[in-house]
Amino acid sequence: MKKKSNKLITIFPIFSGIFFGSGGIFIRRLIEMGIDSYSIVFLRVFIALPILILWLFFTDKKLFYIKLKDTWIFFGAGVLGTLGLNLSYNYSITELSLSLSAILLSLAPIFVVIFSFFLFKEKITSIKIWCMILAIVGSILASGVFEDMTTMHWSFKGIIVGLFAAIFYSLYSIFSKIAMEKKYDALTITLYSTLAITIVLFPLNDWKYVKEILNINPLNMSIFMILHSLCTCIFPYALYTIALNYMDAGKASILCSCEPIAATIFGLLFYNEVPTLLSLVGLVIVLIALGILSLKGKKEE
Repeated sequence: MKKKSNKLITIFPIFSGIFFGSGGIFIRRLIEMGIDSYSIVFLRVFIALPILILWLFFTDKKLFYIKLKDTWIFFGAGVLGTLGLNLSYNYSITELSLSLSAILLSLAPIFVVIFSFFLFKEKITSIKIWCMILAIVGSILASGVFEDMTTMHWSFKGIIVGLFAAIFYSLYSIFSKIAMEKKYDALTITLYSTLAITIVLFPLNDWKYVKEILNINPLNMSIFMILHSLCTCIFPYALYTIALNYMDAGKASILCSCEPIAATIFGLLFYNEVPTLLSLVGLVIVLIALGILSLKGKKEE
């Protein structure tokens, strides 16, 4: 049973979306420094893992316990979901503007609806169909395909990979739903999916090059990497999870969907990515469609 909501808690999922939207800043910087995508993801989860462990240790030790027969769920959520999402998203932001990458990623609920139809026999209602069509139209407008190449930063390859990021994100949601049906807490899912990614990427991490980068400026680089992990892994999940204890999941999801807006602002401030009128219209359409989809899903529940 959820605790009584208050006005302060309302900003938690909003800040969660803002932190998620800041991810492109860190990723682009690390890519510019020559760190490969595998190492970027590994360093993020490698730093986040002990923080998550300490968090659960001091808040609720019972959340550590899982059944061995359920490890495939956390492996799926981590490797097929989060890892696939991060690798795809890391590539998409090198080909697309930060705002467009975030918009494509926000289409994950559409794939959740499709996968849920086949896996959980959830009905695809007419409203869901219209919301999906609306979201796709909005994404097309925001993509820049109708713009001059000099005004928008995009490529067809980047858009395809960006859509795969949304698909992988939806897989994380599907595996998380399976875990929650087995009564696992959201923090337990986050912890063990992070552990699965760490195990898989450990041998793939370019330790030698990372060490060379750290040796150039140990203090600044260490702070930067810790901030990357905190802002894109710890803070957003923590704020969103806390919010779920005080408000409906549908409302929290809608408030958290400000991620594309945050990414648009960050792209403007840090990379001079000025959005066009058409891209802004597309962004608004996508947010409206996903908002309706979230509210409708909650009503059906």
